Amino acid sequence: MKIRFQADADLNQAIVTGVLRQEGNIDFQTANIAELSHLSDLEVLALAAKEECVLISHDQRTMPIHFANFIETETSAGVIIVLQSMPINKAIRGILTIWQEEDAEDWRDRIIYLPS
Repeated sequence: MKIRFQADADLNQAIVTGVLRQEGNIDFQTANIAELSHLSDLEVLALAAKEECVLISHDQRTMPIHFANFIETETSAGVIIVLQSMPINKAIRGILTIWQEEDAEDWRDRIIYLPS
């Protein structure tokens, strides 16, 4: 099964736009459509898990901690942390590579930092 993505409220929208421009078949929901702006990290993780979407976030400060707590009792579709310092085009290529080469099942309860 192909990976589906959910953008966190803090993710640069240019990344989402760039991914969708290069590969229109990707299921990549924006934070605005999912109405994430006022949700806590745990609520965002729960929503992404319910929708079976890998969450993509810039939040390297609190999201990894909340993710670790979340997977103690729940199953996650996974999390990708994109460093703020990463060039947008490199983040887009990294996300596209993950989508092209990996299956959703590979991401269960997994968190990675997209390399900078």
